[in-house]
Amino acid sequence: MSKHIQAILTGMLITFFLDFFLFLGIKESYIDVHKIDLYYNILFADNQNIYIFSFFTIILGYLATFNKNTKVNLIILGTLFFLTFLTLIKPIGNYCAEIILMEKNVTFKNNKYTFRGDIYYNGRKKITFYDYELKKIILLDKKELIQ
Repeated sequence: MSKHIQAILTGMLITFFLDFFLFLGIKESYIDVHKIDLYYNILFADNQNIYIFSFFTIILGYLATFNKNTKVNLIILGTLFFLTFLTLIKPIGNYCAEIILMEKNVTFKNNKYTFRGDIYYNGRKKITFYDYELKKIILLDKKELIQ
């Protein structure tokens, strides 16, 4: 039983490091470039996908704990770390962030206006939104929007 717990904890640690560098690349290449006022911990916590995290936790944990072939372990883990480090390169990090965070051609309404554009980041209370008519980034308060 303790070997299984060790596998899960090891997998969580490895997956945590992979996530850290993925979101660091997204912050450096996308959040900071678009001047979105967002603290890294909120980005990291709000955009975790529990299913993907759990999948990689189990697979990587059991691979690291139970697989005796160290070369295969190093190749797989090295490849995954290399891929997450690639997000530190601005165009690649920006592309990944657009896939994860951006929604294109969205319409919002409040009591006075209709907004058409792209969601750059959908936060807890505010939406960072690029308006096509204004041709600039604006912040929309979620409470004021009409569904």
